[in-house]
Amino acid sequence: MKSLVVSQLAPDFAGTGLQDLPLPEPKPGEVRVAVKAASLNFPDLLMTEGKYQLKPELPFTLGMELAGVVDAVGEGVTELKPGDDVAGGSRIGAFSEYIVLPAAGLRIKPAALTFAEASAYGAAYLTAYVSLAIRGALQPGETLLVHGASGGVGMAAVEVGKLLGATVIATSASDEKLKHVKARGADHVINVTRGFREEVKALTGGRGADVIYDPVGGDVFDESVRCIAFDGRLLVIGFTSGRIPTISVNIPLIKGFSVVGVRAGEYGRQFPEKGRQNLDAIWKWAEEGRVKPCIHAEVPLADWRRAFDMMRSREVVGKVVLVP
Repeated sequence: MKSLVVSQLAPDFAGTGLQDLPLPEPKPGEVRVAVKAASLNFPDLLMTEGKYQLKPELPFTLGMELAGVVDAVGEGVTELKPGDDVAGGSRIGAFSEYIVLPAAGLRIKPAALTFAEASAYGAAYLTAYVSLAIRGALQPGETLLVHGASGGVGMAAVEVGKLLGATVIATSASDEKLKHVKARGADHVINVTRGFREEVKALTGGRGADVIYDPVGGDVFDESVRCIAFDGRLLVIGFTSGRIPTISVNIPLIKGFSVVGVRAGEYGRQFPEKGRQNLDAIWKWAEEGRVKPCIHAEVPLADWRRAFDMMRSREVVGKVVLVP
């Protein structure tokens, strides 16, 4: 089988490439999936250089999310059978023609989603749900400010925010991308290259945003501190800007807001029962057709570098998917 393997941690994918690997056999409790689609996430890019918190032993196959068809099952697996359409996640291994996973980590693919959409669903929408519903306690009628709203996790946050009853203000650095975000349900959109704190204040009657969803960091975080409401929650999702910001603790003290870190996957590992409930909630939405990921492009696995370049150059609206 063809797999996208990191053999050496190096810039510009110098240690990454397609390799022929043996077809894996499922062990008891596992299933083998013929991958039909696998979505690209920002951590995949970071992992090629060893810049992500997860540092698998070399060599390893990239890819965190996939959808496909069950090809074979191991001993003791009764809940899935060959031919079932499934979706799920793995910390590594999805950018391959086949993958072996624990049966418990897979779900039947919702009929409302294509393979590409299902592969792009889990991480983005779980992150949005845990951020907004659990860690941010977003309430109906509150104002949510979503940064990086044209990316996969940003668009998911816009949709989840609307489902939770919030007024959503979305930001991006591109007017063209903001048109897509507006079409996905955002109530207001702002181009951050012109600044955003005064417009956020104007849209909220001077109060500021109750919840701020920030996967960007850097200057965006710094300015967010200036337009958050009293008792607000500033959610730290990541640092796609490349700069990890700092804050003096007197600022949240004086302004009465909280800075809340969000790691949706780790939340589920720390609290397994709550993690299952969160997953049940988001997949129920998918089954009901209430949410649907935006797919920017489906790229052949053989052309993987083009897909990574799309993400690195920030031209993506939604998610890019690799198709074996």
